[in-house]
Amino acid sequence: MNQYENLCKRIVEQGKWIANERTNVGCLTVINADLEYDVANNQFPLVTTRKCYFKSAIAELLGYLRGYDSAEQFRAIGCKTWDANANENQAWLSNPARKGLDDMGRVYGVQGRQWQKPDGTKLDQLAKIVKNLSKGIDDRGEILTFYNPGEFSLGCLRPCMHTHTFSILDGTLYLTSYMRSCDVPLGLTFNMPQCFVLLALMAQITGLKAGKVFHKIVNAHIYENQFELMKNVQLKREPFPMPQLHINPEIKTLEDIETWVSTDDFSISAYEHHDAIAYPFAV
Repeated sequence: MNQYENLCKRIVEQGKWIANERTNVGCLTVINADLEYDVANNQFPLVTTRKCYFKSAIAELLGYLRGYDSAEQFRAIGCKTWDANANENQAWLSNPARKGLDDMGRVYGVQGRQWQKPDGTKLDQLAKIVKNLSKGIDDRGEILTFYNPGEFSLGCLRPCMHTHTFSILDGTLYLTSYMRSCDVPLGLTFNMPQCFVLLALMAQITGLKAGKVFHKIVNAHIYENQFELMKNVQLKREPFPMPQLHINPEIKTLEDIETWVSTDDFSISAYEHHDAIAYPFAV
């Protein structure tokens, strides 16, 4: 998993400090990063230089795939990452579109499963993609996007990981995932396993072989209040070998993912890691 540590070192050594108006916390920033994850050979990209809680990341992904719009829904399946943005983001708290406690608005999975069409009906992007891939169809537009500028004001946060493009080549399924903004110490440790699991799941339910994930990040940063922990603690540690992921083979359809799948259906083996690091989270 040296590519993660190499990105962290690049930011520490080459990054530029910029202001961040949303969080009011400065960021050490680089532009453009490309990561790859080998799903075919089950090289699970879980950071080893600190303990990472992969089941929370998978729970968040499941919530996206189900179209959840409430932090309460995410908590119920084992993910608390939306509590702060739903309930502590001052701009969202004063937004008339907010429906109340735990409401996230029209973000992420809502856009993926209920994109608002001009005629008032909803478009289920994910269902279309699963249907096509299950038939071996790649129309070069098998794209799941959460990025809807016309509805930014209706949600608590613009999507950071905003678009996933699926491609079939010779019976193998590939995934290209795009991020506009990436909190490397915290967010990226969720995003890497999520991309891996997304490709593995989609290959499993469509009957295709899993290939690689190509993960593209535009703005990669370390927040000012994370910098010392990254530079003087995490980057002093040597990475361990990557673990392997195991997914319940009984997950066979999109309906399974929507209805009964839980984090108990995912496990890892050979995960050796250093101690956890309590990085602060910028709301």
